[in-house]
Amino acid sequence: MPRIVSFLPAATEIACAIGAGDEVVGRSHECDYPAEVQRLPVVSRPALPIETLTQGEIDSAVSTQLASGESLYHVDEILLRDLAPDVVLTQDLCQVCAPSGTELTRALRELPSKPEVLWLTPRTIAEVEQNVRDIGHVTGRDNEASDLIADSRARIDAVQQAVGAAEPRRVVFLEWTDPVFCGGHWVPEMVTLAGGTDPLGQPGGDSRRMSWQDVVDATPDILIVAPCGYGLSASVEAARQLPVISGTAVFAVDANAYFARPGPRLAEGIELLAHLFHPGLFAWPHETQPWSQIPLAT
Repeated sequence: MPRIVSFLPAATEIACAIGAGDEVVGRSHECDYPAEVQRLPVVSRPALPIETLTQGEIDSAVSTQLASGESLYHVDEILLRDLAPDVVLTQDLCQVCAPSGTELTRALRELPSKPEVLWLTPRTIAEVEQNVRDIGHVTGRDNEASDLIADSRARIDAVQQAVGAAEPRRVVFLEWTDPVFCGGHWVPEMVTLAGGTDPLGQPGGDSRRMSWQDVVDATPDILIVAPCGYGLSASVEAARQLPVISGTAVFAVDANAYFARPGPRLAEGIELLAHLFHPGLFAWPHETQPWSQIPLAT
């Protein structure tokens, strides 16, 4: 069995979902799902004190760090060598999401044995599916990967059958709130599949910075607040800081679980959106409630 080190939470989730969890021997500090991976040694940590900073401070610190040519992550090169991975799962889609580029390349170059490196850069749901296939192939679990894809497609098909004939809800999806960023990559596709339309989204492209006036001018029926990397409670707090748009329903969601990570739970994220957009047509099929409606200020 290959020894896997994952620098990417979505890749860790995929590996576990296809039955290769026991082969993962090291993880990033953000790899926290499923819960059992939290016992694994941590091979990378952020260079910035993200947990203590506001969104605005994070945006400023990240911009300064990148402009100086400094990495956003520290890789534990000694631990990485001791773990002796056969396979490394990482990404080069977003410098903020996980180690990428020079710091990881240097660490891998110093290893006595050269692991196979999968660089995962999905921009659409189809490309997320290809990532599942790639991880299935490298772990010898092609059939399990195909089954996972088929299950996700069946769940998405069920959503479309339920809401496909409904008038799409006008939606603005926010991936960051200070400053404001629209939804990008696979997120606008999720909105569409769930029975919505996001005039500000960037399907298959990078999320982009906007003004609050852009959001107001889009006249959304629904505002989804999903700051990248934030769980539900942090999203709620961010949503409460936003100005009110008259007539717009505001929902904070668990972005970390269902939207920011291009992995197995995207199908559940589409189910979540479908329920928020069309609650009379699609019932939420799970026990947890990973969203909260934000009351309008009075």
